[in-house]
Amino acid sequence: MLTLNPKELDSRVFYSYMTGAVAPRPIAFASTIDKEGNVNLSPFSFFNIMGINPPILVFAPNNRGRDGSKKDTIVNLEEIPEVVINIVDYNMVQQMSLSSVEYPKGTNEFIKAGFTEEKSILVQPPRVKESKAQFECKVLEIKQIGTMNMVICEVIMAHFSELILNEHNKIDQTKTDWVARMGGDWYVRANNDSMFEVEKPNTKIGIGYDAIPESIRLSKILTGNHLGQLGNIEELPSQEEVLAYKESSVMQNIIEQVMYGCAFLDNLLHAEAAKLLEQNKVKEAWLVLLQSF
Repeated sequence: MLTLNPKELDSRVFYSYMTGAVAPRPIAFASTIDKEGNVNLSPFSFFNIMGINPPILVFAPNNRGRDGSKKDTIVNLEEIPEVVINIVDYNMVQQMSLSSVEYPKGTNEFIKAGFTEEKSILVQPPRVKESKAQFECKVLEIKQIGTMNMVICEVIMAHFSELILNEHNKIDQTKTDWVARMGGDWYVRANNDSMFEVEKPNTKIGIGYDAIPESIRLSKILTGNHLGQLGNIEELPSQEEVLAYKESSVMQNIIEQVMYGCAFLDNLLHAEAAKLLEQNKVKEAWLVLLQSF
């Protein structure tokens, strides 16, 4: 384990460790405007949702590394405390990256990066038409800590493309294709191939990790994720259910393998349970595992 004290390292060196580990990070593609009406568009990956009522988004542009000056986004927000935070998907990631070039102040990155300005409803900065989720925000506070300028925003209007909505006008995660920032030049794409569901434990009270029998907890086949799934069940199957499951084709096949000496019973049970858990069949996995007791 590499242990580092940030006070003993150059800040940019420790920054590389932080951004490599605290990832992926969503991207705030922020459009702002100065008092002369000049538009700025810049991406920031120190960003997330921080409140529900009222809805709060927070992003944090750092000062420029070369001279410590404030970036145009912060200068604009100090003049006009309004911002549109546009969310980035895969179809616009290269253009978004292009907009991050440090052009001279007053340059419109919408034009430089080839994006389309869309008039906002309640704020002055334009929205990025190509973005499938756009949040018009008023700035509540800009808090400076060291070289960071933390911008706390309240969402006052939001826009979502029909392309990411289902028939109930809810966001369908399988229709999104968001990208997020990793360390260095790396990004990650959240699409169907990389997304998965994890059932929220707060919808019920699971038995917990500590209630799993030791011989299962210490399994060399089941992973920590598998054990987390097993601990999320509300109650174990009844003895009657376990006995009835012994007659299933799954168990008959396992029993036959044990009879012919193909493998140890517990290994076969744990391997079968692992397959079931990968399919999110938690109760069936328990019915298999409890056959060894």
